[in-house]
Amino acid sequence: MLSITSFVNHSKFGLVNFLLLPFSAIFFIFSYIRLCLYKVRLLKVSVSSVPVIVIGNITAGGTGKTPIVIAVANYFASRNKIVGVVSRGYGGEYAQESLEVTSKSDPIDCGDEPLLIKQQTEAFVVVAKKRSNAVKFLTENYPVDLIISDDGLQHYAMGRDIEIAVIDGHNRLGNGWFLPAGPLRESKKRLKSVDFIINNGSHMEGEISSKIEANCYINLATNEKKDLDFFKSKKCFAIAGIGNPDNFYSLLEELGVNLVTKTFVDHHKFIEKDFDFKGDYPILMTAKDCVKCKQFATSQMWYLSVDAKISSDFYQQLESKL
Repeated sequence: MLSITSFVNHSKFGLVNFLLLPFSAIFFIFSYIRLCLYKVRLLKVSVSSVPVIVIGNITAGGTGKTPIVIAVANYFASRNKIVGVVSRGYGGEYAQESLEVTSKSDPIDCGDEPLLIKQQTEAFVVVAKKRSNAVKFLTENYPVDLIISDDGLQHYAMGRDIEIAVIDGHNRLGNGWFLPAGPLRESKKRLKSVDFIINNGSHMEGEISSKIEANCYINLATNEKKDLDFFKSKKCFAIAGIGNPDNFYSLLEELGVNLVTKTFVDHHKFIEKDFDFKGDYPILMTAKDCVKCKQFATSQMWYLSVDAKISSDFYQQLESKL
């Protein structure tokens, strides 16, 4: 029988993860009971009059959901569908029950991801602490044909017609344990009940393959565009305040950029002082981060424009389920 020390040394756990296991057990119990209460309808589920597609995950941290939300929204717009998007607007300081996001909204109010989605799609975007309230706002105010929820796989108060779980193709489910000892929000068995699993960055049988592809660099102050080889072999600062910054840094390294990195927590509220560097090298960012830097943007700042490329037959399968 393994001792506690042997278990810690031979597993993916560190000592801190091991000490957090009792809290993970509590998290699992409460999340399971909550799910059961929704399944037997002891907790209310708000059913929408239009189809709702949830694009979420079962792990904490970045899996690349937002580019996929944008890709799906743009696909349906190209099919002449009126699309709505709902989000919790994580980090947003809005106080009202529901807040409609415009292309000129302040990310401090609505959150960074909803603003990015609004700027890169034609969708109506609404944030609410309870996504079901955002769904209600959209159906009462706009003739939407469908609604996409950015995250919210675990927001069971919001009825849904299709569930899409996004998995980071490299990290997958981490150490396989529940929060806070691991990254899991729900059991990995939950993946058996979703309609699609999108594998972002890798390939796995039974999963839809997706890849984040870079398009160009765009200057934050001037909107000037440069080809992907523009910063090749050049020294650049790279800033990231996203769930999985290593994916961003790896993409830049694949483009041949010589990086000096500076990492912040996910959804960090950037201020001008964050960009105090010794040297006038270009500063490269994600599109999600740059929406929070417009007020103090300089010609030194660039963001990498990307798209989520999803297997070609995915959209046909998705439409067939609606």
